[in-house]
Amino acid sequence: MMRALALTLMSLAVPSLAQQSPVSPQDGTSALMGADVAFLGEVHDNPAHHARQAELVSQIKPVALVFEMLSPEQAGRVTPELVKDQTALEAALDWNDSGWPDFSMYYPIFAAAPEAKVFGAELAREEAQALGKGELGKVFGPSAGFYGLDEPLDREEDAARQQLQMAAHCNALPLEMLPTMVGIQRLRDARLAETALEAYAELGGPVVVITGNGHARKDWGAPALLARAAGEVSVAALGQGEAGQGTPDGGFDLVEDSAPAERGDPCEDFQMPQSN
Repeated sequence: MMRALALTLMSLAVPSLAQQSPVSPQDGTSALMGADVAFLGEVHDNPAHHARQAELVSQIKPVALVFEMLSPEQAGRVTPELVKDQTALEAALDWNDSGWPDFSMYYPIFAAAPEAKVFGAELAREEAQALGKGELGKVFGPSAGFYGLDEPLDREEDAARQQLQMAAHCNALPLEMLPTMVGIQRLRDARLAETALEAYAELGGPVVVITGNGHARKDWGAPALLARAAGEVSVAALGQGEAGQGTPDGGFDLVEDSAPAERGDPCEDFQMPQSN
């Protein structure tokens, strides 16, 4: 549950290192439609964001769908026949035990491209835990250098990422945990980029990636790592915000706002009880 709260907060707060260049909605939509790989960002618990993702998926008609929310093993269970039955698909994916928001929000995305092959890009818990015991590149594996995981971040970007992690955890994280949390975020970005490239290498394009805004940002997220590893593959990204919450920055080709999701105080579960 705590992970789900942090992921929601991460997708709500997306600061940028630089001013985002204005792009017309028409140009941004065209970029998404013409890209080899399109990243569709979201605030995880916002139903309107998932409805918009499903709409775009139906228009893009991808040959592959990559989900941040699925492991490779889960994705391997998905078949076109299974996609026809929402209840059966939810059960096959063990979605209720995943910690992600209600499956009814995500199912229309699957249904919008029933013939697309589904890929899972979830970072294994063992990999995240191993980061505390080893270097980022060693944890990821031999291809780490393609995604810059064998190099330290620029100091300004590292500081911005640490601030984002602190905000995502309601300023409740010990300072010494921030570098590890940033490292985990980088691992997730790289796993998304690598999985998208695997899908593209196997099937061609277009490929659509479903992920949070933080991973979808083009300045330092998964699209940037994909472009670093395979510059010949065209990439576009959508960022989705909530009215009154600020506009997501991050070099997106298209930014859209919707009404905020109904939610309680996401920081309530981070608050420690006061001792007498």
